[in-house]
Amino acid sequence: MTDLILSLEITALGMGLVFGAILLLWLMMVLLTTLTADKSPAPTSPEPDSVSETGFKAQAATLAVAIALAEQGQSTAHPLPEPPTAIVSAWQLGMRTSQRAQKGNFRSR
Repeated sequence: MTDLILSLEITALGMGLVFGAILLLWLMMVLLTTLTADKSPAPTSPEPDSVSETGFKAQAATLAVAIALAEQGQSTAHPLPEPPTAIVSAWQLGMRTSQRAQKGNFRSR
């Protein structure tokens, strides 16, 4: 009976150490995120881009769409056809041959 109690104490100690280590790591992560977080408040509204930058972004987006449509029209990709399958696979042929040989119905040609 003392062996059972000793094994339970060792199990409880080991589990306690594992959960204690997990809690310690969790506490360390909370402290690190609290200490390293940005203290400046987030801006309430983003600054508007200048007109030239906005126009440049629109031109770049238009160009990207035009290129994508052109590539899609020139694409020669097509789905590959399924390869022809054998009526009986090599594995099935081997199994059937061994079954016929076991039953005595096997004739060599």
